[in-house]
Amino acid sequence: MIRTSLMAAVALATVTATAPAQATPALAAQATVLHASPGGHGTACSSVHPCSIGQAKAKVRTLNSPMRSDVVVQLAGGAYRLSAPLTFTRADSGTNGHTVTWKAAPGAHPVLSGARKATGWTRQDRAKNIWKAKVGKGFDIRQLYVDGVQATRARTELNRADLTGDAGGYTFTSGALSYLNSLADPGRTEIDALGSFTNRYSPVAGISHGVITMEQPAWNNNTFGYDTIGNPFRKGPLYIENAYEFLDTAGEWYLNTRTGTLYYKPLPGQKMSTADVEMPRLESLLSVGGTYQAPATHITFSGLQFSHTSWLLPSTGQGYADQQTGAFISGDWERPADALNSCQYGCRLFEATRPNWHQMPAAVQVSAASHISFTGNRFTQLGQVALGIGNDANAHTTGVGLGADTISVTGNVFTQDAGGGVVVGGVQADAHHPGDPRMTNRNITISDNVMHDLALDYRDMTAVLVTYATDVTVSHNEIYDMPYTGIAIGYGWGTNDPGGSQDYVNRGLYDFQPVYTTPTTLRNIEVTGNYLHDVMRTMDDGACIYTLSAAPGTSIDRNYCADNNGHYGIYHDEGSRDYTDSNNVFRNTGDWDHENSNATNNTGALTVTDNWTSNGSISLSNGRRGNVVTGTVVVTDGNWPLGAKQVMENAGVHGR
Repeated sequence: MIRTSLMAAVALATVTATAPAQATPALAAQATVLHASPGGHGTACSSVHPCSIGQAKAKVRTLNSPMRSDVVVQLAGGAYRLSAPLTFTRADSGTNGHTVTWKAAPGAHPVLSGARKATGWTRQDRAKNIWKAKVGKGFDIRQLYVDGVQATRARTELNRADLTGDAGGYTFTSGALSYLNSLADPGRTEIDALGSFTNRYSPVAGISHGVITMEQPAWNNNTFGYDTIGNPFRKGPLYIENAYEFLDTAGEWYLNTRTGTLYYKPLPGQKMSTADVEMPRLESLLSVGGTYQAPATHITFSGLQFSHTSWLLPSTGQGYADQQTGAFISGDWERPADALNSCQYGCRLFEATRPNWHQMPAAVQVSAASHISFTGNRFTQLGQVALGIGNDANAHTTGVGLGADTISVTGNVFTQDAGGGVVVGGVQADAHHPGDPRMTNRNITISDNVMHDLALDYRDMTAVLVTYATDVTVSHNEIYDMPYTGIAIGYGWGTNDPGGSQDYVNRGLYDFQPVYTTPTTLRNIEVTGNYLHDVMRTMDDGACIYTLSAAPGTSIDRNYCADNNGHYGIYHDEGSRDYTDSNNVFRNTGDWDHENSNATNNTGALTVTDNWTSNGSISLSNGRRGNVVTGTVVVTDGNWPLGAKQVMENAGVHGR
């Protein structure tokens, strides 16, 4: 049976409606209830005199030391327009075994928003149907949200054959590009390049006489290593973005920061007199975290909407030197003098960057925290990763990363976000070999969520990414309409596993980091009962489910992968070991189980048993590299056996 997204949405509505009532009757009866509203004021925080969300936070701090019952803050409907991110520390936590819950009031739809509305629209160009609004100066944005949907920043596609790259940028002689010489503000533009598994942004410093001069160090960092702007493994589209002159397609926008004017070309049927146009003014909305000695703890968020952020680093001279799934090069790095020739498939100096990659910060961040729950929320219209759990310190506004313990993400919707859905774990050394055991990310649950139309701008990102963590469950999520992979487990390409990787000895990585002798924190990951379809719609070198590095005790079972544009079902990339793939169903995929193995990497020791597939192509062999492959059933003409039908029916959100 093939299910529709509508059925999943109905199921999620049921989960969302019932989840807040899961507290035990005794605790619910004894809870202290506070009330907040968008226009609230004063300190009563009562149903008759609600307070502001900030005043509610202050009130909680007078009630939680020590707590004798749960505290519930009910948020009335409407937009809570934040002037700064909300921070929840140890001082905002539940104590004495009780929980502080921030939840929607019955029947309400509260929105935590980092945006201001753009109003007062007038027509700028009747022939082109371009409208404008005066929005003020002193800020920039990378995303704009119109009627709940992310609009497209004005852009035009370039033909790579018309450009010649060099150490400073591009030159062009084609008459088709001569219009670039006369852009009113070329220093506002950026190159947006799609490769195989990277999506890079590199800002332009100026354009004159057929020369596009690029900002540094973004250009250097984007043009050496692997899948670079100049030499991608797959030549995806190349755009130049962010100029008024590129406003030629309905749904595009441009902000002139010099004049404080926002321009937009409406979609058919949109009326600017009634359109809801949201300009994000914050880079994050919510930070939950303390210290390893005093973590934030026992806080729940339920029935809320998190919306309207814009991460601005890619607009700076750093750009976005993407490496994979939201990790990027930051800083000014030495590279070979002839890097455009000698370092397009990696080189020793590129390996120096690898242990120092940064992570994209999330709109909602959790680190140095325990017993934190997100239930029945909506993460939408966000300019980066929606939810970051225990990422590296560079991705947290608190300056303290990692250390996420017993975090639950259940029954939420993730959609219309520029980056991925949920990222668990970091990529730097303390993530995989923590200097303090309290840094270890552990006991994470990501279940019964619906995730779709994500990675709209940073198209290399996944719905769920778990880099380094222990005891993680990713179960019964529905994931669809993704440009890249659905679920990714692991990081590091096997380089941080015991004994390292001979491949990276050869590349020179270990001149810049240790060869570890102990396992990483990646272990005991359960990926089960997920329904993944219509993923891999834009990028390459991915799968419904993708893995990297050793993950002892990890199982991938009873998942249903369908219609992924001919890409892999499960893809065990470099260094993947100790995974068990069992009782999964693959319909209309390419190779249904694939390993990237060679003589110098450690990929192998994979157990693949009792799976069903409509395509018999598989790259793993029984007995090769320590693999076990048994019990595969190749199905023809859609005649799925009962066991496969049960997996297909049970995959995705529970209770649909």
